[in-house]
Amino acid sequence: MKKTHASSGELMGWLWNNYLRRHIPLLGIAIVFMLLEGSMVGAISYMMQPMFDLVFVQGNSSALGWVSATFFVIFCVRGLAGMCQKILLTRISQESAAHMRLDLLRRLIRQDTAFHQTHPPGFLIQRVQMDVNAVNDVWRAIITGAGRDTISLFILIGVAISIDWRWTAVMLIGLPMLMLPIAVLQRYVRKKAAQARDLGAALATRLDEVFHGIVPIKLNSLEEYQADRFQGLTKTYVRSEVRASFGTAGITAMIDVMAGVGFMGVLLYGGAEIIAGEKTVGQFMSFFTAIALAFDPMRRLAAVSGIWQAAAASLERLKELMDAPIRVLSPENPVAAPEGLPAIDFDKVSLNYGDSPVLRALTFRAEPGKTTALVGASGAGKSTVFNLLTRLVDPQEGAVRVGGTEVRNIDMAELRGLYSVVSQEALLFDETLRENILLGRDDVSDEQLQRVLEASHVADFLPKLADGLDTLVGPRGSALSGGQRQRVVIARALLRNTPVLLLDEATSALDAQSEKVVQSALDRLAGGRTTLVIAHRLSTIRNADKILVMDRGQVVDEGTHDELLARGGIYADLYRLQFQDGKTIIDPVGTAALAARFPENSDRPPSILRRIGRKLFG
Repeated sequence: MKKTHASSGELMGWLWNNYLRRHIPLLGIAIVFMLLEGSMVGAISYMMQPMFDLVFVQGNSSALGWVSATFFVIFCVRGLAGMCQKILLTRISQESAAHMRLDLLRRLIRQDTAFHQTHPPGFLIQRVQMDVNAVNDVWRAIITGAGRDTISLFILIGVAISIDWRWTAVMLIGLPMLMLPIAVLQRYVRKKAAQARDLGAALATRLDEVFHGIVPIKLNSLEEYQADRFQGLTKTYVRSEVRASFGTAGITAMIDVMAGVGFMGVLLYGGAEIIAGEKTVGQFMSFFTAIALAFDPMRRLAAVSGIWQAAAASLERLKELMDAPIRVLSPENPVAAPEGLPAIDFDKVSLNYGDSPVLRALTFRAEPGKTTALVGASGAGKSTVFNLLTRLVDPQEGAVRVGGTEVRNIDMAELRGLYSVVSQEALLFDETLRENILLGRDDVSDEQLQRVLEASHVADFLPKLADGLDTLVGPRGSALSGGQRQRVVIARALLRNTPVLLLDEATSALDAQSEKVVQSALDRLAGGRTTLVIAHRLSTIRNADKILVMDRGQVVDEGTHDELLARGGIYADLYRLQFQDGKTIIDPVGTAALAARFPENSDRPPSILRRIGRKLFG
């Protein structure tokens, strides 16, 4: 389906209704100052006639005083009015842009994960920053043009007509012929500006990926490759911007050509009347000044039309984002969140991402106060379980329940207040360690914070930091090690003290020593909570109360570690891949499972059982 573009009127109406209407009082005052400034431009041209006829031609010395004083007053009023209206318009434009950025950010962060999968961060940053700036700039230009310049233009044309309407008609004779070419150029500018905005978003996305992936880029010697890709995008972006600028400049150039034709006609026609004595030099100078001054705002107005087309491309994209539906919302009549330790139930839950099925009638129960682990190959749907629990997405079919209440029926803030999440991506903000743990809370006592720091093992590395809790952790926590970042996230979870704990590959990226410390903190965190664990390292879930084996969006097996190992299947295969070193099954717990699987050998020493294991898995 071909995309339809909003008209300029629709876009301006949307901008006015949502962001400019609230500034009507200030805008009204600014318009008064615009009227004053525009009127003074007309007064300058009008005063040219007495200055030339009375002072310069007739030599009237008495007129010299009041004419010069009048010019002084005109320029003073014009300067003061111009200063006041610029200050007011700057305030209006900046506040409007700030409101637009805030509204856009609030809208975007409420979108679900499916939206953010199709809209990369660089794209959204470009919209929030650059596109809003473009709209802000054109808003100031339009108000200045539509206000001051339009007022000046009409007053100056009025002065010219009052001197001689025929001269004015000759001067503006070429204006109607410019309407069609200007309309064509405006469409051209809008098209090229839209291309430039899309390319700007692509550049921002590329930069975001480069700087976030700087380590793998260096390790794989991709510096020149990434620079060449960025250079290619930059060349295309520059070409689009130049072409858009060509269209905007072409509009003002046509105004200049029309002005040249008009001045030539007036000189030929009006000059003959002055030679014949039918008009005075003062009248011609007043007319000439009025028209000369009129073409300046006329050129700016023509330029604004081109600038508006460029901004319309940005404004259209902003409007699309603001109008994009938010698919995951809090219920209108929410029920209370469950109290105590809740059970978690998935009842025939199905979810597709586009045409790709992720979960297929998934059904399981995580018992309250116990630890349930999810294992399976990548793409089995484990992380999607967490996304559904926290309502980052909603299923197409089935029900997800916490404490017997369907998550769709619980207020979003209360629902997410039930969970503490520790994932493999320990996201920290470029703030102090204290701020990363508290996350804006001001109700935490020093004693409570100290207990959290000790329980999460953050206190172990705190003395090594120069400023302790007030140490800046760097972008995404880059000043800390992986294990340290994980401990900070665990401290957050301990401070939240929620009834449900979600652990997503929390130790997968850590070395053995860091894993041991972090696992100790996680074990303490999981105590007395309903815990769901996603883990590829089976060593971290041996003591889970129940292990769910997932494959292609379904639970294909469940049981304890020993039960699943004895039964064989996917879990046993994963176990064999992780704990066989080529000769020995490295798992002291696994011998019990092997004994259960081969009861006739249950009285054999562990070494015999391991040899049996080698035959089984070898």
